[in-house]
Amino acid sequence: MLGGLGIPELLIILVVVLVIFGPKNLPKLGASLGKTVKNIREGMESTDDPKGQKKIEAEDVEVVDNGDSDKDAQ
Repeated sequence: MLGGLGIPELLIILVVVLVIFGPKNLPKLGASLGKTVKNIREGMESTDDPKGQKKIEAEDVEVVDNGDSDKDAQ
């Protein structure tokens, strides 16, 4: 279970978290943790999904040679 953590260990961790943050702040902590996990997942999905990436397309550009290219090189 979870890398060797059993039910007694998880209960001890829960009690320590309750003592540190208090029961009033626990819902806020859970909500912010949930938002963080959601943002991380969305970020990972957007990097894996090529459809989500914006495509930058070059427009057709007419190149005009005005003879000044030799002057710029010197």
